Amino acid sequence: MVGVPVNVPGLGDIDEVEVIEICVRIGDAISEGDSLIVIESDKASMDVPSEVSGTVASIDVTIGEKVSEGMRIAVVEPDAAAVPEETAPMHPSLSDSQEVRPEPQNDRAAAAASPSSETHLHTLEVMVPDIGDATGVVVIEVAIQPGQQVEINDLLVVLESDKASMEVSAETAGEILEVCVAEGDEVEQGSLIAKVQVLGESVAEEPEIQPTAEPLQPHRPEPEQIPASQPASDAGDVDEPAVRAQVYAGPATRRLARELGVNLVEVEGTGQRNRILKDDVKAFVKARLTQASTPTGSGSALPALPEVDFSRFGPVRNLPLSRIRQRGAINLKASWINLPHVTQHDDADITDLEDFRRSLKEEAQNKGVRITPLAFIVKACCKVLKAYPEFNASLHPGGQDLILKEYINIGMAVDTPEGLVVPVIKAADEKDIWTLSEEIAVLADKARDKKLGLEDLAGGTFSISSLGALGGTGFTPIVNAPEVAILGVAKLATRPVWLGEQFVPRQILPLSLSYDHRVINGADGGRFMVDLIGYLSDIRRLAL
Repeated sequence: MVGVPVNVPGLGDIDEVEVIEICVRIGDAISEGDSLIVIESDKASMDVPSEVSGTVASIDVTIGEKVSEGMRIAVVEPDAAAVPEETAPMHPSLSDSQEVRPEPQNDRAAAAASPSSETHLHTLEVMVPDIGDATGVVVIEVAIQPGQQVEINDLLVVLESDKASMEVSAETAGEILEVCVAEGDEVEQGSLIAKVQVLGESVAEEPEIQPTAEPLQPHRPEPEQIPASQPASDAGDVDEPAVRAQVYAGPATRRLARELGVNLVEVEGTGQRNRILKDDVKAFVKARLTQASTPTGSGSALPALPEVDFSRFGPVRNLPLSRIRQRGAINLKASWINLPHVTQHDDADITDLEDFRRSLKEEAQNKGVRITPLAFIVKACCKVLKAYPEFNASLHPGGQDLILKEYINIGMAVDTPEGLVVPVIKAADEKDIWTLSEEIAVLADKARDKKLGLEDLAGGTFSISSLGALGGTGFTPIVNAPEVAILGVAKLATRPVWLGEQFVPRQILPLSLSYDHRVINGADGGRFMVDLIGYLSDIRRLAL
């Protein structure tokens, strides 16, 4: 009896998926429809079943391996009773092979019930995709219900963080079997959104390899993995099915666990169906470190502020904070507590810059762009950040290394009715004044209209907070961790400046530079400000 190869089924527009679970071992007796492996993309996971009953002859993938459509997963030796002699597959040579085309099917149920059918039903689990570092993500709209037919790109749910909203769309057509979230539910990357039944095509059987061809060999797993094809006794008498049942985690979580040296079997999952999340891995590591370094009964915490019943003194009313303000408060508090802040103040004479900017007014109108001082400030900051790369860095969590970023993405604080958001100008150092002005306007409009995507808010390396025309002669901006520095810009004012013989009116811009004192010392902060003011005071230097 010739083995039947099992291949990765159709993946739509997804190029690669990761093998997250192997459900069988070599030699296992299986039935048609039994799961062989589980594969997962960043948005969904999927069981790959066997299409015949028989014995597992080989397993050609390992846990963590990236696979693509059509790649061989395993070979199943079918039962003699399962493959009647008159329908046993012919195995032509490579040169004589013909493409096998399935008969047209009009009924999904009939296709799934027929053992010889070339089509079968899959149940896909749709999960919350990669949402970066966003936390506190809430389902604000559910656009589907059980029994509903969906097509590719149909809206499933809308998610919202404290910074932006995001639509999750269907990656394949099918029928909604179950909706696993409701409006108001808080979710995170990997949370189960829905189960979708889809009709897929099985891959035509591979032709028998000619004797002259080198046979395919199973991939060898990495030493630290416990593949399903390895006897449990080889892994220290671990009950392998039990291990597989416990370890339910996505690719990003598994990667994090490998980087931190965490055995996922020991981690308790808090996600849907006990799925292990990134936060679970981090909490596990934090607990172990705390146990190792903190004596029993000791600990430290900030004293709690007293709760006051203000209604005793007069009428009050509660005004709920927006999610953006709530999350912003948490982030700012964390930064202020964990980073030793230092702020340096100085003034920049930008009289010449303002004269030049005003001279561009007509040209700017023709281009449909409004040039503000912020575009010049961003350009000058990029120049200085290249000269002082430690300001464009992040401190490694271990505190022993500085992560220097070879790209410059400038975050700009934007005030909105919902609170402060910080969209990011990507590759700001590669853009001219016109492009920066246009992008600043676009991001500010998107922020106020609540149309910022998660990508618009990610990847910042240095931030600028400008009070613009609101006023003030200086302030202390809080570093937008994990960045290490932020520039505060106060109100431009006309002041008398002594130029050797007399006082003359000059346009003075107050600047405030806050930085993480663990990374940047006062001397470097002073040099940064001197160079920045030099560029702003004489914009000809920006061309150098």
